[in-house]
Amino acid sequence: MTKPASTSKTARKQYTPEFRDEALKLAERIGVAAAARELSLYESWLYNWRSKQQQQMTSSVRENELAAAVIGVLVT
Repeated sequence: MTKPASTSKTARKQYTPEFRDEALKLAERIGVAAAARELSLYESWLYNWRSKQQQQMTSSVRENELAAAVIGVLVT
């Protein structure tokens, strides 16, 4: 037996990058569990957001290093 197709879809809640940044700052101050409770979020969301933020920072550092290497090659 299959479930009947639902005609009404609920929209997923989208959080702005500013909200995510502030939520991560709060989690840094009071802990992930407490911040999740205070903001009515799942802890896993905060962990995922933090992981993605760290990955972006890491790639930015790599991009800067590559740019510096290219500039160094161009200068010599």
